[in-house]
Order: sequence, then structure tokens, then C-alpha cells
Amino acid sequence: LSQLMKRHKKLIQEEGKLEQKKKELDFKKSKIELPERGVETIFRVALRNHITLSDIADTKANILLSVNAIIISVALSNLLPKLDNPSNQYLVYPTIVFLFFTVVSMVLSVLATRPNVTKGKFSKQDVADKKVNLLFFGNFHQMQLDEFQWAMKEMMKDRDYLYSSLTKDLYFLGLVLNRKYGLLRMTYSVFMVGIVISVIAFAIAFQTSGGAVSI
Repeated sequence: LSQLMKRHKKLIQEEGKLEQKKKELDFKKSKIELPERGVETIFRVALRNHITLSDIADTKANILLSVNAIIISVALSNLLPKLDNPSNQYLVYPTIVFLFFTVVSMVLSVLATRPNVTKGKFSKQDVADKKVNLLFFGNFHQMQLDEFQWAMKEMMKDRDYLYSSLTKDLYFLGLVLNRKYGLLRMTYSVFMVGIVISVIAFAIAFQTSGGAVSI
């Protein structure tokens, strides 16, 4: 009976030690997994923010494009027919200036939203050398499904390759945003300057013509 009691105590002690070791292993595992989760969160938040900024840029460009389209429609329907009258010749140059800046603003708005698609192909050597970013559709849209699946499996096997692809995706998305917002800033500047110059041109034209307008 005493031996059984000793064995029972020994088993309890061993179970306690095993439980302690298990807790230590779980703690170490959580410390190892925590940085990876943090990195994944960083990528997720950064990519979401970049995509949101891209949507905002596209929305702003579309708004400006719509405004300029409305302005041109109004000008073509109301202003241009009056230029046939010789008494309204003083409106020709202000109208040309007005339409010029409007068209330039529209062109810049289109350029800001115009997509840029690459060749869409890669080789097995590119995957082996970790050169291709499989997270961007422009790099694989012309590849066969089985080739793309193979490349994705190869990338998912290599954590460094996966994180490198995420980093490249984030970087090139930032370059696209820089281009979009640069063109968007230029578009708004051209639109603003064009409106001011057009108003001044029409004011000068009305003043030099004596304010006479033929309807």
C-alpha cells in the first residue's frame, strides 16, 4: 500500500512537471507566433489603406470628369451657337480658352484613372528566382490555371517569398497611388486655373465690347 501511495505521488509530480512544461511550450509558441500575426496585420492594414486611397483618387477623378463633361455640354449647346453672330465675335477667344482648359482637365482625369496592365506572363525560372509577384493580376493574367496554381503552391511553401511578394505588392501599389494623386493634383490645378482665367477672359471681353450681348 505504501508503495502504491509513493507511485501515486510520483505520478502526480510527473503530471505537474508535464503540465508546467506544456505551459512553457505554449508560452514560447505564442511568443513565436505573435510577430508573424503582427506582420500579417501590418500588411493587411497597409494594403486596405492603399486600396481605400486608390478608390478615393478614382472617385475624385470621376467627379472632375463628370463636371467637365457637363461644362462642355452646356458650352456646346448654349455658347457656341451664339458665336455665329458677328456681334458676338468678342466671345470667341474666351470660349476657346474655356474649352481648352476643360478638355485638358478631362484628359488628365482619364489619365489618372487609366489602368496599366503588364505582359501577364512568367516562367518557372522567375518563380524559382522569386522575381515574379503572383499577388498582382498583371503578372499572371495570361498564364494557364495549372501553371498559376503550381506557382502559388511554390510561393506558399516559402514564407520569405510570400512576404517578399506582399512587400512588392504594397510598394508598387504605392507607386500607382503616387502617380494617381500626382495627376489628380495637376488636374485640379489646371481646372482651378482654367476657371479663373476663363472668368477673367470673359470679363475682359464683355468690358471691351461695351457689355453688348446679342441673343
